[in-house]
Amino acid sequence: MIHFVLLIVCAVAIYLSCEWFVNAVEWLGERLNVGKMAVGTILAAFGTALPESVVTLVAVTTGATEEAKNIGVGAAMGGPLALATVAYGVTGAMLMLKRRKERAAAALTGVGAARSVDVSLPGGEALGDAKDMKRLAKDQKWFLPIFLVKVSLGLVAFAFKPTLGLLFFAAYAVYFWREIRSSRTAQDDGEDEELEPLKFQPKKASPATWAVVAQTLATLVVIFFAAHYFVAQLDVIGPMLGLSATVTALLLSPIATELPEIMNAVIWVRQGKTKLALANISGAMMIQATVPSGIGLLFTKWHFDDALLWSGIITMAAIVYLLLTMRAHKLTAARLAVAAGFYGIFAIGLVPILA
Repeated sequence: MIHFVLLIVCAVAIYLSCEWFVNAVEWLGERLNVGKMAVGTILAAFGTALPESVVTLVAVTTGATEEAKNIGVGAAMGGPLALATVAYGVTGAMLMLKRRKERAAAALTGVGAARSVDVSLPGGEALGDAKDMKRLAKDQKWFLPIFLVKVSLGLVAFAFKPTLGLLFFAAYAVYFWREIRSSRTAQDDGEDEELEPLKFQPKKASPATWAVVAQTLATLVVIFFAAHYFVAQLDVIGPMLGLSATVTALLLSPIATELPEIMNAVIWVRQGKTKLALANISGAMMIQATVPSGIGLLFTKWHFDDALLWSGIITMAAIVYLLLTMRAHKLTAARLAVAAGFYGIFAIGLVPILA
């Protein structure tokens, strides 16, 4: 029973610390003079994805056996899978819930006819215009070919494969530079509302830089340890529920490790900052596709079994679905929520593989 209690406590700690983190990281973006989209794709994504990268690094460098090192490989594959399916799906579901509440409020106040958006069907409104869809699709276009190379390398063996890990670090460096550069030249991010007061200094209209940095670092520490203990509780609860260690590692642990990104998206959707929510997920996916992969290639054989290959196939299928929807300018909250269904397909397909 204590493990279930600790699981809930960790989840609450992650959510609350993420609230403080997104509050701090928006101020950090303002201090660093980066655009709002880069706050999501770079600053927030880097902060919440850093713990998983550290876990991968520790697993592949200190693992006593090849099996122990392969835990890091599994984490490098499970992260993008959870983000491409569950994280996007939860964001879509939260948007549908938010718009359902807006529709109900509009009906009660009688101002629905005056609204410029269509709230007749929850989730039926497109998530932006053609420019927004192009921007959303940009990260997916970067992610897909990099991830395809990542999966392909797991199917072959050759002498200099480990050195290719450096190319993944280089790919993220190029992405980082491009995002920072484009964010500073962009004139309109569509979300220019005033920042909420920094929680460390709630009475100051413009908080001190040291307070912004301190709140960012403090919340990251809490997120790191809370996520670590959340995963630890799942490792205990899984067998208690009759789940094997493999199923727990492939199905539950990836969701747990990506919980900070999911929480960030939920918080930003609740605040009406949908673009930031989506940017945080796509930015985290770029980190997960490059940094942990580079670490894994350098320190392991990077050889995939059927389960890892299946996770890669489902991840790419989910991204292709989202990319096609974005390019057709038909991405809605409902269609975004459908992405979570790919995780269900992964779970079903995993049964015969592990049988």
